[in-house]
Amino acid sequence: MLGKEARDIVVKILLQSDFDGTITEKDVSFMMLDTFASNNWRQWLKEYKDGKISVGRFNTQAFSTVRVGRETLLDSVKDKVRIRPGFHSLLAYCRQHNFRLVIVSNGLDFYIQRILKDIGASDIEVFAAATRFGADGVQARYFSPEGEEIEAGFKEAYLRSFQKRGYQVVYVGNGISDAPPAERAYRVFATGDLQNYLSQKRLSYIPFTDFNDVIKGLATLPQ
Repeated sequence: MLGKEARDIVVKILLQSDFDGTITEKDVSFMMLDTFASNNWRQWLKEYKDGKISVGRFNTQAFSTVRVGRETLLDSVKDKVRIRPGFHSLLAYCRQHNFRLVIVSNGLDFYIQRILKDIGASDIEVFAAATRFGADGVQARYFSPEGEEIEAGFKEAYLRSFQKRGYQVVYVGNGISDAPPAERAYRVFATGDLQNYLSQKRLSYIPFTDFNDVIKGLATLPQ
């Protein structure tokens, strides 16, 4: 039998979720870049996916070619963004079970915050690229949990920070940039390129199509 101290241990669960392609069905930043960035942005995306440049460098280069303002960018995707089904049910489940849910995204803070506000979820913690609009385009900068500017390892930096604070981190993602933090997480829910990567590496994960699948998986966690 477990002793009293063992029985009294409370497992602190934190869900670290990606945003573009995970909470949304498609990448919102790509929608914006397709409409407003120079034609070179797809080449820079390829260089990022090939590991030749960091995500920070990619976003800096791509968005520096965008010459429209915040509201124009937001209006361009307003009726195009689709939230993956079951998201509000996931929020309710996390509140009910005292799970902390945070978004850590390589996307840009201004559109993530607006989309969350529009769907009535503005209270979610968001860690993403800090953006500034100016004559030289849209500047995107990433900062570590300690406030230092970084170009790479953004998602991993936050995962390690949460783990140091005693959280069991459950990771939810869809892209190849989610692979490094997913490999270090307590549990992983994966779809898209992340699922393919983990399958090829023969690493453990739970596949999901929508967030109802995530809820079912969370129900199996020890609490």
